[in-house]
Amino acid sequence: MVGPSDPGSPDTEERPPETVCQAVMPEAEAGQAAPSPAARNEPPLPPAAGSVRVSKPAISPAAALFAADAALVALVWPVALLVAREAFPGGVLPGFASLLLYPAGLPLFLYALGLYRRDALIEPARALRRVPVAALLSGFAAYGAAAMLPPPVGTPGASVLFFSAALAFSASGLLARLLFSLAHRCGAFRRRVLVIGAGRRAWDMAWLLRNEGRTIAHEIAFVHEPRLGQVDPRLADAQCGPVFEAAGGFLDIARHWRADLIVVAPDERRGMPMLDLLSCRTAGFPVFEYHRFLEREIGRLDLKRLDIGSLLYDEGFTYSIIDLALKRLLDIIVSAAVLLITAPFLAAAAVAVKLEDGGPVLYRQARVTRGGRIFRIMKLRTMTVNAEAGGAVWAQKADPRVTRVGRFLRRTRLDELPQLINVLRGEMSFVGPRPERPEFTAALARELPLYNERHLMRAGLTGWAQVNYPYGASLDDARSKLSYDLYYVKNFSVLFDLLIIAQTLRVVLWPSGAR
Repeated sequence: MVGPSDPGSPDTEERPPETVCQAVMPEAEAGQAAPSPAARNEPPLPPAAGSVRVSKPAISPAAALFAADAALVALVWPVALLVAREAFPGGVLPGFASLLLYPAGLPLFLYALGLYRRDALIEPARALRRVPVAALLSGFAAYGAAAMLPPPVGTPGASVLFFSAALAFSASGLLARLLFSLAHRCGAFRRRVLVIGAGRRAWDMAWLLRNEGRTIAHEIAFVHEPRLGQVDPRLADAQCGPVFEAAGGFLDIARHWRADLIVVAPDERRGMPMLDLLSCRTAGFPVFEYHRFLEREIGRLDLKRLDIGSLLYDEGFTYSIIDLALKRLLDIIVSAAVLLITAPFLAAAAVAVKLEDGGPVLYRQARVTRGGRIFRIMKLRTMTVNAEAGGAVWAQKADPRVTRVGRFLRRTRLDELPQLINVLRGEMSFVGPRPERPEFTAALARELPLYNERHLMRAGLTGWAQVNYPYGASLDDARSKLSYDLYYVKNFSVLFDLLIIAQTLRVVLWPSGAR
């Protein structure tokens, strides 16, 4: 779905203007107002029509690709079975339940390996090598289920089904992404966004949409109203999108621009012509407030221009007893299952840690969980004994304190497995904000507003920040991760937890930034 912020993101203080616009007009230097739209001889707007606009159905790029995957699997799987029919015992195909078992798991593994994320949608060629991996994992899962379950699911032709599924699903997945790429190049997923405002907030939103938005292609236009603030000079370049004067009214501009939706993002809200916005809304144009729209698009909270009032009156941060009970049940089931499956690897890793230097196998450290409560987290030791004799410090890239075995354990995430015991004890959850050390928590809470709100949920073994942002060890990294943690805490649901657990498989198979 969304990728991490980088040093040029609006979440940091300095942002290069060329990240949104290819170049800034020479006359629009820093600190100067951009040329007025009238000075650029924009075409006059047509008079407003009286008809109500009928909104076209919006389908996200990820949903479109998912539909293509499902349609092609439905076409390819029967063909593959007919081709392989003679290889089955007696030339007879297995029962319907057995045949359905193999394609049923494919969408889960495609999602788990990140093949519906924004980066995979923008550059599908870079994600193609994961398609066969998803097909193989889906086949292995179905093969294992068929081996353990009795008829009609279990079948003597399971090996033939496995190889047929691996080949057919690899082909269908590659073909779906080829078709998606062609559709993307033809502009199939473009959305026209009319932004009310042309100041810093509007530029920030344009930057975030083009770098992190789940809609992979936006055409953006801006409306300048003098009462709502000056035009940001970085929007002066025509490649950022046209800037219209608001004299003709928002509705006329929306019709002229053929906008798909309107986002209200002025620097100054006083003087906002609300009746104009209502006219747009009643004419059929969806109207969104800046924070809510951006939160949905980028999958995190924009901390750079966070409005506490928008959080106060928005939905979220509420958890029913049923939600919390289901979350706890999910923690116990998933943690016990993972601990059982990985027990041999955990034992082997513990032996390797002991043999390397003879030190203790487990490393216990104070961490902060829900409500600011301190607990002792357990990990396999990956650093030398007494590595922090001089005090707590952030882990660094190529940290010399990490042992050879520890480097492998961190890269494969095996060092985290003992935390499953913390989850079973109720000190942690399987999904939640990662627990931080008390000394770091106190320092970060002083620097980052709303940092303590991440402690509304139990600390987690994995989380929304972990599947979207690489390992970080700085204040800027903590700020970026906090934006994901707050999004999770605000929008928690058991289904959200299941989606995060599925995406954790990608992080384990393709680790990023482990130190």
